[in-house]
Amino acid sequence: MAEKEKDQAKPKQPQQAKGGGKPQQKPGGKGPSHEKKEKVVSVIEKAAVTPRLKQRYFEQVLPAMMSERGYKNLFQVPRLKKIVINMGVSEAKENIQALDAAKDDMMVIAGQMPQIRRAKKSISNFKLREGMPIGVRVTLRGDRMYEFMDRLIATAVPRIRDFRGLEPRGFDGQGNFNLGLKEQMIFPEINVETSLKARGMNITFVTNAGNDEEGFDLLDKLGMPFKRPTKKA
Repeated sequence: MAEKEKDQAKPKQPQQAKGGGKPQQKPGGKGPSHEKKEKVVSVIEKAAVTPRLKQRYFEQVLPAMMSERGYKNLFQVPRLKKIVINMGVSEAKENIQALDAAKDDMMVIAGQMPQIRRAKKSISNFKLREGMPIGVRVTLRGDRMYEFMDRLIATAVPRIRDFRGLEPRGFDGQGNFNLGLKEQMIFPEINVETSLKARGMNITFVTNAGNDEEGFDLLDKLGMPFKRPTKKA
C-alpha cells in the first residue's frame, strides 16, 4: 500500500516522441526553421531600395504630366518601357578575344549578362559570313533600367569631352530616343588599363509616348540633359 501511495505522489512527466527526439509539432504549426525563413525574407524586403529615378517618376514626373497635359487616367501618362544597349565589335570575326572584352565591358556597364549578336546574312565585301558574332546587346527593364539611366545622367554623360547637351534630334517619330556614344570609357565602372579598345555604343530609350513631343517631355522631366535652343539677341 505504501509503494502505491508513493507512485501516485510522483508528478507525471510529459511523454516524449518515439526515438528520444523532441515532441512532435502539430500539423500546420510554424517551427523554428520556418520562423528563420520569415525573418530572412523580411530583412531582404526592407533592404530592397527603390531606385531614385523611379521614385522621381511616380512622385514628380507623373503628377506634373497629368496636370500639364490633362490626362484623366494614370495609364495615359507616357512611361519608359525599356533601354536597349548595342555595341558593335567588327574585329570579332578575326579576333574572338575582342568579343570577350566587349562582353565584359557591357556586363560591367549594364549590370547584366549581354547577348551575343550574330550576322543574319553573308556579305562578301565585308568578309562576313552568316552566323558570325558581330556585337553584343543588353535589354534593361524595371529597376535595372532606372538605375542605369540614373548612372548615365549623373556620372557618365558629364564626362563626355566638351559636353554641351544631348542632341534632341535622336527621336524616331514614335517617342523613342536614340543616343550614340563614341566610347565606353565615360562610364566610371570601366577600367581604362584593362579595357583593350574604346568602342562606341548605341543606347535606345523605348517609351510608349507615341510621338516625339511627349517622349521628349518624359525624358526631359526624368533629367535627360538635352540641348536648349539659344535665344537670339
